Amino acid sequence: MNSPLARDLDAVAKEKNIPRDALVEVLEQAMEAAARKKYGLQKDLEARWNEELGEVELFEFKTVCEEVEDDQIEIDLPDARKEDPECELGDSLGFKLSVDDLGRIAAQTAKQVIIQKIRDAEREMTFSEFKDRKGEIITGIVRRFEKGNIIVDLGRAEALLPKREQVITETYRQGDRIQAYVVDITRATKTPQVVLSRTHPGLLMKLFELEVPEVAEGIVRIEACAREPGHRAKIAVSSIDSDVDPVGACVGMKGSRVQAVVAELRGEAIDIIPYHPDPARYVVHAIQPAHVARVYIDETAHKMELIVPDDQYSKAIGRRGQNVRLAQHLTGWEVVVLSEAKHAEMSAQARSELQRIEALSPEGVELLIRHGFHSLAEVADAEPYDLSGILGCEEDDAAAVIASAETALEVIILEEAGRRKAAAELPPEA
Repeated sequence: MNSPLARDLDAVAKEKNIPRDALVEVLEQAMEAAARKKYGLQKDLEARWNEELGEVELFEFKTVCEEVEDDQIEIDLPDARKEDPECELGDSLGFKLSVDDLGRIAAQTAKQVIIQKIRDAEREMTFSEFKDRKGEIITGIVRRFEKGNIIVDLGRAEALLPKREQVITETYRQGDRIQAYVVDITRATKTPQVVLSRTHPGLLMKLFELEVPEVAEGIVRIEACAREPGHRAKIAVSSIDSDVDPVGACVGMKGSRVQAVVAELRGEAIDIIPYHPDPARYVVHAIQPAHVARVYIDETAHKMELIVPDDQYSKAIGRRGQNVRLAQHLTGWEVVVLSEAKHAEMSAQARSELQRIEALSPEGVELLIRHGFHSLAEVADAEPYDLSGILGCEEDDAAAVIASAETALEVIILEEAGRRKAAAELPPEA
């Protein structure tokens, strides 16, 4: 029977994309909740959908027993046989109740349960639809703004672009198209379940995957990515095919591919560098566009010192240190950039101090400077094992160098104290 209620169920199922069986179950639960509100929690009640009638029927069940202790859930045999002559002790006997007697309050309760259950079903449908799309790019329409967050319409669901995931230089208006990276899918109850980001490095990587067929096919790999969203980014790329230039593939003919990504990121500058398994070469590539003259590596501290020509220093550092920061994030190495003039000055000062270590030869002084030791204090704090590896000597000899550095350092401290005392004793100038 195609009752009005049945037609409403079909319409809601189609509009909300919710299975009809789930809506029938929701309706039964709502009617049962309404009945319990009217008749109390003690009764054994059950609501069932009658497909033929196109309506929900309400039943009260009682157990047939010899002696009734609780008339809410029990009935004696004589009374039970008035309803069903064939019933026996222990049977469960059902009595149909009128749903018309539930009243306005109970009907309101049923409506609230239905609304809540439909929302729950919608959330579950959204979760099921998007749970496998985490880490993908998704396109939506800006719908509204809530406390700095942007609510994005994805069609069947809404997504949240939190303020912390927005690029500070980007602005949007209602109705704007927006592409974003899916960072999370939740079973949230009050906020949109799909959480987006415009700042995540994954957005940049996925955009290159869309624009560069070689990346999508896996021939060119994006090994690492670092961003300062809205300003500048660096990606390191490699190729599994020696005939394919990974940088050229990502740049495209006349820069067409990289410019498409830049346009989507609203002008964010992108440096594409070749990845190299050798850490020193990798870091030198990462600090581009600056040229590097020399590299000093401290593997223990996971640190590199880059010496650049004086006219390349500002390029290497970048605006407000941006270039060197991105190079560090991209490679995972701590990077210190020095101009040749500054390095020469520091080396001269270091040589002046380290020459005071009596147990250290001139060749040893140069070796320590080359490995990043710039003061007596750094040598005094070193471990014999580390120094022996640098100087190519026994650990006992390295320990003697450290002891000699400590003695020289004490002399410098005493000399400085003497100078301060002499200066304090001088009479004030007239």
